[in-house]
Amino acid sequence: MKYFFCERLFKLLIVLQLFTFFGGGAKLFAQTVVVPAKDTVAVLPAPKPKVAVVVPKADNFVQRFDDRTMISLALHRTPEATPTMSFLSRNLMYGNIGVPAGLLIGGIITKDRNMRENAGYVASSTAISFVATYLIKKLVGRPRPFIRNLKIVPVYIPGESSFPSGHTSTSFSTAMAVSRAYPKWYVIAPSFLWAGATGYSRMYLGVHYPTDVLGGAVLGSGTALLLKPAF
Repeated sequence: MKYFFCERLFKLLIVLQLFTFFGGGAKLFAQTVVVPAKDTVAVLPAPKPKVAVVVPKADNFVQRFDDRTMISLALHRTPEATPTMSFLSRNLMYGNIGVPAGLLIGGIITKDRNMRENAGYVASSTAISFVATYLIKKLVGRPRPFIRNLKIVPVYIPGESSFPSGHTSTSFSTAMAVSRAYPKWYVIAPSFLWAGATGYSRMYLGVHYPTDVLGGAVLGSGTALLLKPAF
């Protein structure tokens, strides 16, 4: 199985994504902020000037799409699906750590050098994706969905900024890396099913926009494509 076309596609997407971060990211994810109102005569005595809370408005079509999707997901949560989505988010590291650890142990037991090298390949891809996600979050500083729009009620409140989704980037990095190392349908299908479900869970729980998840998927997959597995 050849990946030349996919490699070029993901590299192009990474370049476009980085251009968005450093060139137009601030404009694309522009946020309406809370501003203080001018001093007025207060109806009741108050120790501090009144503050007018401005309800954020969608600044562009991307933000409008993100808001509509997040509100719809929040309104359609069910008692049956929510625990499953929470489980996927909470147990992300079992996949990210378990896959390379399993390959390493299997390689040691069977004395398979390629398997041991692939363990390092998967682990390094995920680690680089994690660091890159952290740096991009600091640079972009996009607020979480529930901070910008009060109609988006999260299941829980995480810290840090929103773009890109770290859960999505690392899970897709692991999925892409192990799929490249072992390009069999019974490896590829469950790997990307897990990564895709993890990304969806972040939107369902109200903590990441669809574009956060898309950015994380591109970043994580691209990181795995830039490195080389042992064949």
